[in-house]
Amino acid sequence: MIRSFSVFAGVAFIALALALSTQISISAQISTPAKISTAAKQIRAAANQEQPHRLVVQVDVNDPVVMNLALNNVNNVTQHYRELGQKVEIEVIAFGPGLHMLRDDTSPVKARIKSMSETMPQLALSACGNIRENMARAEAKDIPLISQAKVVKAGVVRLMELQERGWSYLRP
Repeated sequence: MIRSFSVFAGVAFIALALALSTQISISAQISTPAKISTAAKQIRAAANQEQPHRLVVQVDVNDPVVMNLALNNVNNVTQHYRELGQKVEIEVIAFGPGLHMLRDDTSPVKARIKSMSETMPQLALSACGNIRENMARAEAKDIPLISQAKVVKAGVVRLMELQERGWSYLRP
């Protein structure tokens, strides 16, 4: 019994020594700034080859502060991944009272959206068709949307479907 314990202890000691020497060797290999920089570039390149990051942003209130916060978030996310050399897709979905964000006649952020769309081809803007129809009935007129907006049948359903496909969700 003592002999088998001695053998076990010896094997464990050898395994530990090998593990430590391997770890020290790896640390020594990447400890120089040039090697760290190369490793960072390799990690960045590998990340660039993956699918784009995807973010869906919900706007469901008629509040210019919330609308601008949503657009600030879009700008920040876009700038962050641009600096990393990575792709990002962003979709803003407006429904409920938030549809005013995409209405041509009432949007407090219409000019800002126009400007952003010109520099961000990865930005999509979706307007809830159900809410648009309800607003048209309530106001007894057609509800004009900004040219950058596309109509989806139901904003909530679009939001669900994107989340089910793995998109990250944000409600500012």
